[in-house]
Amino acid sequence: MKDLTQCVVNPSVAAEGFDSLSVPVHRGSTIVFANAEGYATRGDRGHTGYTYGLYGTPTTRTLEAKLTALENGAWTFLLPSGQAANSFAVLPFLQAGDRMLIADTSYPPVRDFANRDLVKFGIAVDYYDPTSVADLERRIDGRTKVVWCESPGSTTMEVQDLPAIAAVAHRHGALVGCDNTWATPLNFKPLDHGADLVTEALTKYIGGHSDLLMGSLTVRNEALIAPIRSALGRYGIGVSPDDASLVLRGMETLGVRMRQASDGAMALAERLAAHPLVAEVLYPPLPASPGHAVWKRDFLGASGVFGVVFTPAATPHVSPSLDALRTFAIGASWGGTRSLMAPMPVRRNRTARPWTGEDLILRISVGLEDPSDLHDDLTAFLDDIAARTAGARAA
Repeated sequence: MKDLTQCVVNPSVAAEGFDSLSVPVHRGSTIVFANAEGYATRGDRGHTGYTYGLYGTPTTRTLEAKLTALENGAWTFLLPSGQAANSFAVLPFLQAGDRMLIADTSYPPVRDFANRDLVKFGIAVDYYDPTSVADLERRIDGRTKVVWCESPGSTTMEVQDLPAIAAVAHRHGALVGCDNTWATPLNFKPLDHGADLVTEALTKYIGGHSDLLMGSLTVRNEALIAPIRSALGRYGIGVSPDDASLVLRGMETLGVRMRQASDGAMALAERLAAHPLVAEVLYPPLPASPGHAVWKRDFLGASGVFGVVFTPAATPHVSPSLDALRTFAIGASWGGTRSLMAPMPVRRNRTARPWTGEDLILRISVGLEDPSDLHDDLTAFLDDIAARTAGARAA
C-alpha cells in the first residue's frame, strides 16, 4: 500500500488478551462484510446481528443486554430519551381506528403526544382512573389495542394495581405498557406483573449523573421485537455509543445510589408530613400515600422522588421561598446525584381523576449529599415559607 492508503486502511490488530473491566466504546456507522455474499444476505442476521450502526454496536448491545436481564424481558431497544421510548412503545401497535387508554396520572408529554399526534393518525385516546380497575373495565372495548400505565403516577404518586389492569387488558386483546422510571427495575419489574412493554428514562436514575439523555424499551416476548425494530429503522432512531457507555458506567452504582436516595427521601418525607404547613406528602412508602398497600405488595423498594402538598395558606409562598435554598437545586428532571426541587402544576393534566387539592405540588428528588446539609436547607426553606405565610396573614 502507498502512504495515502496506509493512512486510510486500518491494520488488523489482535484484541485477544485485552479483557477490560469497562465496556469499550464502539463507534461506527458502516459495518463491513467479509465478502459479497455476506453483504447480500445481511438481512438474515436478524435483530441480534450487526448490519449498520443505527441498529446497534457492541457497546449499545451490552447496555441492552444488561437492561433485558434486569427487566426479565426478551429484548431491549435504546432510544434518545425516555419520552421517545414511551412513544415507540405504542406507535408500532396502533393504526387508524384503534383506541389507546392512558392512566390519567401519566407523564404529561405522554398526554401531549397522544392528544396532538395519535389523534392525527386517526387513533382514539381516552384516559382512565389509575386507581380504579373498574373504571378501566368500563372504558375498554374491542378497539382498544394499548393500555398505558405509569406507577407511581407522575407527581401525584398513585400506585397502580398492574396485575389486575393487565388481566383486564389482556382479556380484551390489548397490550399493556408501563413507564417504570420512578422505581427502576431494581425496585419493580412490570413484565413480571403482567406488562408487555416497559420503558425507562435512563436519563434519570440508571444514567444517574444528569449528563445524558436516553430511554429504553423492553419487551416481554420475541413477537414484539420486529414491529418495534422496523419502526425505529423507518424513523431513523438510534443512540450514541458514547452516551450508552455513560449509562453503563452509571448503572454500576445504581444500587448504592438508590439506597442512599431512598433513605434520605424517607427521612425528609416523614419530617415534612409532620410540619404544620404541609397538608400531605405523596410517597408510596408512607402508609397514607395513595396505593401504599399495592406498593408494599408488588415493589421491592422506593426511589428518592416524592411530592409535597402544602396548606392553602402556604402554597402561594412555596415558589418564591425556593430562593432560600443553598444545597437543593431548582430544576426539572431527577434521579441524579444532586437533590432537586421543582413546583409542579397538576390540575390541567387530569381529566378522569380530577385533582382537587392545591394546584401546586412540590416535587422533591433526594440525591447523594450529606443528609444534615439537606435537612438544614429544608429548615431554611420551610422557615421562609412560614415567614411569608405569617406576613400575608398580618397584611
